[in-house]
Amino acid sequence: MDTINYIRKGEGENYNYSQDHCFIKLSSRDTNGELCIIEDTLKPGFHLKRHHHKLMTEVFYMLEGEMELIFDDQTVILKAGDTITVPSSVWHEAKCINGGKMLTIFKNGEFDVFLEGLSTMTEADFSDGELMREYSERFDIYEQK
Repeated sequence: MDTINYIRKGEGENYNYSQDHCFIKLSSRDTNGELCIIEDTLKPGFHLKRHHHKLMTEVFYMLEGEMELIFDDQTVILKAGDTITVPSSVWHEAKCINGGKMLTIFKNGEFDVFLEGLSTMTEADFSDGELMREYSERFDIYEQK
């Protein structure tokens, strides 16, 4: 019989980084890599560099605050209650000046496993551009060169 996955508020594997605090609400390990859900508290000044995914689709659902999403031909201000889907191959960047909270759904991606690996890295690892590029690309995250 399949196991029921029940995670309460404030629970779940969590990673507290300088720009955000992520709680894994559904691990890709529980869905054969097809889906993961992350509750993300964005700290003031959050900035996600311009990137795209070859396979992964992202769905952002803003719970609190506002986040600016910048695409090639438009900028969207995502406000509490708003949802946006970013298909694969679409370049995007995100900024959250005042902080906020959102749920992000990753289809066909193991973003939770990516975060887990980041949590074990050293400052020297983060300073190694080639290592970080290769690591990110292993998880379908391609930054602009």
